[in-house]
Amino acid sequence: MPVKVSVIVPVYNPGPYIEDCIASLLRQSLPPDEYEVIFVDDGSTDATPARLDALAAEDPRVRVVHQENSGWSGRPRNVGIDASRGEFVMFVDNDDHLGDEALERMYAYGIAHDADVVVGKMAGRGRSVPVELFRTNRPRATVENAPLIDSLTPHKMVRRAFLDRTGLRFPEGRRRLEDHVFVTEAYLRADNVAVLSDYVCYYHVRRDDDANAGFQRFDPVGYFKNLREALDVVERYTEPGPVRDRLFRRWLRVEMVERLRGRRFLKLPEDYRRELFEEIHGVVVERFGPGVAAPLQPTQRVVAALAADGRYDDVVAFAEWEAGVGLAVDPEGVEWRDGALRIAFAAELTHDGGPMTFPAAGGSPQWPPRDVAEAVRWLGEDTVGRFGRAVPDLLLRDRASSAQYFQPVEVVRETVPAGDGSRVRLVLRATAAVDPATAVSGSPPGDGLWDVYVRVGLGGWTKELRLGPAPRHDRPAPHAGLVAGRVVLPYWTDRHAGLALDVGRAGKRLGLGRLTPGEFTVAGDRIRAVLPLYVPEAADVLLRLTAAKSGSSREVFAALSPGGRLEALLPVGDLTGRTWLTALCLTPDGDGARFHPLPVALRVGADGVRPVPAPRPGGARRLARRARRAVHRMLGRIMARRE
Repeated sequence: MPVKVSVIVPVYNPGPYIEDCIASLLRQSLPPDEYEVIFVDDGSTDATPARLDALAAEDPRVRVVHQENSGWSGRPRNVGIDASRGEFVMFVDNDDHLGDEALERMYAYGIAHDADVVVGKMAGRGRSVPVELFRTNRPRATVENAPLIDSLTPHKMVRRAFLDRTGLRFPEGRRRLEDHVFVTEAYLRADNVAVLSDYVCYYHVRRDDDANAGFQRFDPVGYFKNLREALDVVERYTEPGPVRDRLFRRWLRVEMVERLRGRRFLKLPEDYRRELFEEIHGVVVERFGPGVAAPLQPTQRVVAALAADGRYDDVVAFAEWEAGVGLAVDPEGVEWRDGALRIAFAAELTHDGGPMTFPAAGGSPQWPPRDVAEAVRWLGEDTVGRFGRAVPDLLLRDRASSAQYFQPVEVVRETVPAGDGSRVRLVLRATAAVDPATAVSGSPPGDGLWDVYVRVGLGGWTKELRLGPAPRHDRPAPHAGLVAGRVVLPYWTDRHAGLALDVGRAGKRLGLGRLTPGEFTVAGDRIRAVLPLYVPEAADVLLRLTAAKSGSSREVFAALSPGGRLEALLPVGDLTGRTWLTALCLTPDGDGARFHPLPVALRVGADGVRPVPAPRPGGARRLARRARRAVHRMLGRIMARRE
């Protein structure tokens, strides 16, 4: 069978951090004979070489190449390309890992759209990853119609024939930004680039020891020398004009302006700050014309102008002012309606802990600004002018994997007078609809905990917060919903009082344990009750009856209709014992059906069947339950630390 994909992993002293990478590569859904994994050990001095050799000896998919240390990842990747046999090559770093279906999905997507480069959706665990690029699938993406240039890490799938035809390889040696040079040229020379956004293919992970290469402080002189090489690629394959300016703008924005902003800049040592600023000033003056900075967001444009003018002290002063900018998000409503969870919230920027205000009336401040006060005035007026286009995002983020998904939002923009009326607050009021049937790129969310985040881009700031905190005495607390075959419980976390969704895992929090026998009625052989659940359409559930003494059980299907109305036909003739415990499975068609004990038992007597309080467990069972509760509390505290 021809090899479809060769996975290339450059390796240098990863220690235990390579284990997640290995595990994810070995459990890929692509058939084992259709892919290979090539680890290129770049002179590791830890136990990794022996670990990889042992792995290769037992798994025919794995090959290991050993070489002397080259200083960076470029040469190991090139060695892997030359050794590969696949139709595509996929680049993975040794401390990251893949989604289980990544290779299969990315390969199929690349073939379907005849792509030379396939960019799979990324999720960051402690690391930033592109967001806008993965808002939707993009089968034919270019640097002109999509924000491709926001994704310059090497973690792509590339057609081997394209690499051979173009001779494209990574720059080698001890250097930085070799991936920028490679990926930029790939984008500009590929016949097609396809972006797969409906499945998380790549998990970009920050190590606990912060030893990822990207987190090490760099030498500004060498770094910006390497950055100029990426700019050279753009100049080689584009003409002067808007496209080139747009591409250059990415490096100005991400690698220069953002490094000079707020707390990120201020926390650097003074001598390093100055050196960094001088190198950035040199590149801006040398390589960027006026068309590069002009379309930047307001705050970015201010910093770019100050950098271009060489005004270090003003850059520091502006960073000190900007360090006070934050985001406030207030939940205003959470309710089930029309099969979706409607989440209403208000969001606005803050400064030094209070609402941020802006000029109510326009003026004509100097550009470029003569000082920081004038820069702030210009920034305020420009932000007011752009406010009519501002749209907040609500994202659902899987707590276990960090994968996140946009939800549809409706927004109302409010300009609220502040103080004497000469200034205003800019408030975004929005309602998002989270549909459990389609919330994850058109599919239902998987079982687990999902946190709700709000993301706001305004004035050149992009701020993100969990939705909350919500005051305990006055926060919306809707019932769990049984929607699209999922049990979805909205709840407020203990630690942050932020909104989260429990999908398929909630037990006591569902509220079924608070029911009383008086809420159940039995008429003949029919039992009825109203459960504290949102049910948009009729669903079949399963009622389990267990004899209190013998432990024998019967299961009968029950109907659950809108309003949480439960009705079941009891097998009265089979209920030969005296007391029967009850439990309910809300998703009998799901994997691993889960029964929720009800606090109601059925007492069978000569006068028929009547609901009674469920008997309390005996002493040994109570002790076992207490032990289980203690374990759950401990696990809960561990999970809370991860929130």
